[in-house]
Amino acid sequence: MALFGRRNRSKLILCIFFASVVGYFVFQKLNGNDVGVASRRMVSTSGQEDVEYEKLKKPVYEKPPLDMSALGELGRAVKLDLTGEEKKKEEESITKHQINTYVSEKISLHRRLPERWNPLCKDLKYDYRSLPSTSVVIAFYNEAWSTLLRTVHSVLETSPDLLLREVILVDDYSDREHLKEPLEQYLSDLRKVRLVRARKREGLVRARLLGAAIATGDVLTFLDCHCECHEGWLEPILHRIMVEPTAVVCPVIDVIDWNTFQYLGNPGQPQIGGFDWRLVFTWHSVPENEQKRRSSPTDVLRSPTMAGGLFAVSKSYFHYLGTYDTGMEVWGGENLEFSFRIWQCGGSLEIHPCSHVGHVFPKKAPYSRSKALANSVRAAEVWMDHYKDLFYHRNPHARLEAYGDVTDRRKLREQLGCKDFKWYLENIYPDIHVPEDRPGFFGMLKSQGMTNYCFDYNPPDDHNVAGYRIILYPCHGMGQNQFFEYSTDHEIRYNTREPAGCAVADPVSTYLSVALCSKPRQPVPQEHQFVLREDGTLFHVQTQKCVQAVSKIDKASPGPALRPCSDSIHQKWFFEERS
Repeated sequence: MALFGRRNRSKLILCIFFASVVGYFVFQKLNGNDVGVASRRMVSTSGQEDVEYEKLKKPVYEKPPLDMSALGELGRAVKLDLTGEEKKKEEESITKHQINTYVSEKISLHRRLPERWNPLCKDLKYDYRSLPSTSVVIAFYNEAWSTLLRTVHSVLETSPDLLLREVILVDDYSDREHLKEPLEQYLSDLRKVRLVRARKREGLVRARLLGAAIATGDVLTFLDCHCECHEGWLEPILHRIMVEPTAVVCPVIDVIDWNTFQYLGNPGQPQIGGFDWRLVFTWHSVPENEQKRRSSPTDVLRSPTMAGGLFAVSKSYFHYLGTYDTGMEVWGGENLEFSFRIWQCGGSLEIHPCSHVGHVFPKKAPYSRSKALANSVRAAEVWMDHYKDLFYHRNPHARLEAYGDVTDRRKLREQLGCKDFKWYLENIYPDIHVPEDRPGFFGMLKSQGMTNYCFDYNPPDDHNVAGYRIILYPCHGMGQNQFFEYSTDHEIRYNTREPAGCAVADPVSTYLSVALCSKPRQPVPQEHQFVLREDGTLFHVQTQKCVQAVSKIDKASPGPALRPCSDSIHQKWFFEERS
């Protein structure tokens, strides 16, 4: 077992530095190909060639025979009717891991998944001897036994032996007993599996780099430690990287339910990644221009950002790009930083519709992400130019974050000749709404009559911004749910999230709620239009009434509501920016 301590960390950093320099010169002269070309390679097979082809596809280990009576087989949900002590054990497992590991332990480590890809993917053939090899790197910290080992077996049982160089498990200083000697003994019987242990907590970024530093494959494939791989997941991404070495390729991430372990894969068109101006990753549908660019459903999809946990990249190109930002702590924000860097520095970030990997999304983060905001600040400071102000306006407290020294990362950007963030927004993510944030027209929307009360909107569903009431709540100056912008189209925009929401007034109840804003270049409906007049009144165009601060809406919180216009101070409003 390889052990990395403080004495070896300087050697690791030196190794990464020299590899980055070599990678820079290797890729400096590469010109990207059009990712619109179908990312597949067809080879004809027949007769004896078919037999030989099947041998080349053979995984490291074969799965055991299918047992349809086994719990969770073929991705079926496991729902147990538990009582008493067994129910208590289940609840304790969820509290400990934020995943129902009680259920997970009832499911085979070798279970099969249902077929959840486009049927055309099955027809693709590959020249296996030409494909690059890969090292799969899986970092973990205090992971449950069953979810970790199911990930390992899934990789070994779905990856062609010819292509999989190794699986590198990186223990990020776990303190649970089952991950010590019992894990070492278990893994010692498995081919192609290596275990690396950190001597202190490194966080996801540096833990992954420990694995990358000893990887021997041509391609680095990073997976999370609670995944299950779909049949044929590896070949498409390796082929795409063979065709276009500057492509960073993600599989389609299928959801595995954290409670029942049901595999919820979808053979339809996957979503692609984006972000909102809080620098939070988002999923959204494929835009029309990207759909038209593709000539086949099996072509890759260009994605503005990646979720971060699952992707593959040429090892030399990874070093050319500067690997990870090692100034980032634990996890959070590194995915957007790497996404910006890939696109701005000449690469492409893609999702391959024929590569599917299931991922267990925990009920909530099982450990602290207190450094995630500082990581986002590092990304903003290095890559976003003046657009970083849009992030700071919505996260005023981010300006106070200690984010470390980014001098070297800025030098890397200059060395690689990377494009600016304006280019990224116009060419890679033109569908995101870029706020205007005109001085005096964004920030807290405060009532003059109800002192220190602000517009407040906090939808319970982070994926559905529309449909809830705006209330008035004591002003806290933290941005987020109290950040609004008044646009030149007379909208009151709640645009910390993407897509943005706009205030609308119900002529019947008179209360204000939020609906999705009009898309760029579309007309703004009258019910979305409020004229902020010089005297501070907000005049609603459709109803010809003014917004007034009232003490109760729905017999509950204070809130804004429509009333006949008057000189009442409760109809006077102003924006205040928290600097």
